[in-house]
Amino acid sequence: MQRLVLAFINSMRALRHLAQHEKAVQQELILFILAIPLAAFIAPTGLSFLLLTGSVLFLIMIEVLNTGIEAACDAVSRDFHREIQIAKDCGSLAVLISIILVASVWLYTLWNVLFS
Repeated sequence: MQRLVLAFINSMRALRHLAQHEKAVQQELILFILAIPLAAFIAPTGLSFLLLTGSVLFLIMIEVLNTGIEAACDAVSRDFHREIQIAKDCGSLAVLISIILVASVWLYTLWNVLFS
């Protein structure tokens, strides 16, 4: 049980740091806060609500991992290294794919709500 408590404390420390210092995470947290009532309003089912809000949480999760990759790369070296650039670009691509997922889920749901 103590391990779970310590893991939770570490996670909250990371969330606090990201929410204070990472613009992308700040924007995505605002998006999530706005998504909850909007999803509750437009989602025709509980499953739709979970998909709408879950897609935004998935985006936040990928952004957190991307930030971790960037921090680890910066800790290794601030000099240019092709391998570090590739690692950072891959993290950025993961965020882009997540954004596409969020947009697809939301547009699909809105389309079905408005035109069915």
